[in-house]
Amino acid sequence: MRSLWAGVSGLQAHQIAMDVEGNNIANVNTSGFKYSRANFSDMLSQTAKIATAPQGNLGGKNPMQVGLGTEVNSVTRIFSQGSVQATGKSTDLAIQGDGFFVVSQDGGTTYKYSRNGDFVFDSDGNFVTNNGLVAQGWVRDPETGKIDTSAPIQNIQIKPGLTTPAKPSSEVSIKANLNAGNLIENMSVMETTDRFDVLFNAEGKAFNLKNGQGITLTVNGNSKDFKFDQSSNAGDNFTTVEDLRQDIENFLQQQSGTATVSINDQGKFEIKNPAGGADLKINVGGVAGGDNELFTQAMTSLSGTLTTGSSGAKTSQVINAATHASSIDIFDSLGSKHTVRMEFRKAEYQYDNNNTKVGAAWSIKISVPQPGEIGGTPNANELKGQIIFNSDGSLSSYTPTSITYTANNGSSPNQTVILDLGHSNKFDGLTSFDSPSNTAGISQDGYTGGDIDGIRIDQSGTLIGSFTNGRSFGLAQVAMAKFTNNIGLESEGGNVFVQTANSGEPVIGQAAAGGRGFVQSSSLEMSNVDLSRSLTQLIVIQRGFQANSKTITTSDQMLNTLLQLKQ
Repeated sequence: MRSLWAGVSGLQAHQIAMDVEGNNIANVNTSGFKYSRANFSDMLSQTAKIATAPQGNLGGKNPMQVGLGTEVNSVTRIFSQGSVQATGKSTDLAIQGDGFFVVSQDGGTTYKYSRNGDFVFDSDGNFVTNNGLVAQGWVRDPETGKIDTSAPIQNIQIKPGLTTPAKPSSEVSIKANLNAGNLIENMSVMETTDRFDVLFNAEGKAFNLKNGQGITLTVNGNSKDFKFDQSSNAGDNFTTVEDLRQDIENFLQQQSGTATVSINDQGKFEIKNPAGGADLKINVGGVAGGDNELFTQAMTSLSGTLTTGSSGAKTSQVINAATHASSIDIFDSLGSKHTVRMEFRKAEYQYDNNNTKVGAAWSIKISVPQPGEIGGTPNANELKGQIIFNSDGSLSSYTPTSITYTANNGSSPNQTVILDLGHSNKFDGLTSFDSPSNTAGISQDGYTGGDIDGIRIDQSGTLIGSFTNGRSFGLAQVAMAKFTNNIGLESEGGNVFVQTANSGEPVIGQAAAGGRGFVQSSSLEMSNVDLSRSLTQLIVIQRGFQANSKTITTSDQMLNTLLQLKQ
């Protein structure tokens, strides 16, 4: 009887299905486990009559077949996403999306693949599974400091007690605004080299001297005009503070040979008249047709009588220059820290052919503490340069573009540090708008040496080391593999799979790229077994097994009846 053997095949198939479902339930708490499903198919049927086509008035007939039972033709692994559970262990990794971790037991000669990201560091610093398989990926090149993900993958190993050497600073970048306006909040006293068209009174209001403006100085009844000229200091014209000081002193000495004019440390013109000369009766007023009220007010306090031999002095009001300063610490080859100070000082305005302002120039003084040397000159700890802006406040040009620094502490001498103050005609560094001077950002790329303090892993699978010097950078990156047919992989136990002829070749690359999922650290992907489904499936399998056993017992009873016919 065919039904007897059909029942036997049903029992055998349901036994296999029970084995599959039992394995699913057994692995309900196995990290990264993917459940399987037994797929049934019918066996070949015995054909008693074949199908015939309609002929004339006779209709067609269907085939008559009797089935011979069932079999399990495949066991399909279901690679659906399992839930992700936080573990609190920083080296636990879960994959969100498609892909597998790549591991090896022979240094990369052969690869295995896993969804279980329960990794640890062994005593040699290898990043391994609990079975000792080493995670594969890319490690940081100590020469370039980069992780090259286009290179072949290799064992991920981070040596215990890893240290990072000091990196001498090679670049300083600054983003700042230098006030182009007529009201300045950051000031310092004027210097002899300052130009008058960029100077300010004690209240921070700009003189804005124009060509032909200035003062009339009357001494003992003799008068002389001193006029500003932004391009020439010929005759009694003046451009800088030193020009005007010298011109006034020359004029005063014509009246009293002992008269002197200096710039004191408060930023004031100071007139003295030592013994041996004549009394000085001084009066200061604006140039006729060229009076600049703010400038005249600043200078009128020089008016009065200064007798010969007097210990007193006549001084102007405070005259200031617009300034701004920023400082940053750089590092030498030993990792020692040194402060670099940059002082900016408004130097002059830029004019077009119509004598219209089209931009401003600022001087820059770069200084370092002694015994450090800057600029390649022995015993020099200061270096000066100039910054020029366009009429829209963007940077036009600047000098110097780099400095040479020697700390004189045993570190490598003549350390070159590039100054990145921005790009020409852009607003990515120094700017000069009519707004308060301020430093928005200043940075450098050097650091002192440090020991590894901890490791964290980001979504791309990069192992980022934190060091005691405050630096953090990638030390290695975990590789991920993607297959055309995940179901074609073959399980080897221990939560790993191997490639087969039907899985396709592994496409290995970075996480979160090329269709591969991203990595979630301090987490593990749980088993995707659904207990409610599995327990229900047990009932279905059990009932199928019972029904097939009934087929066998019923067929047996029918055979027994047949044998009893002779009796």
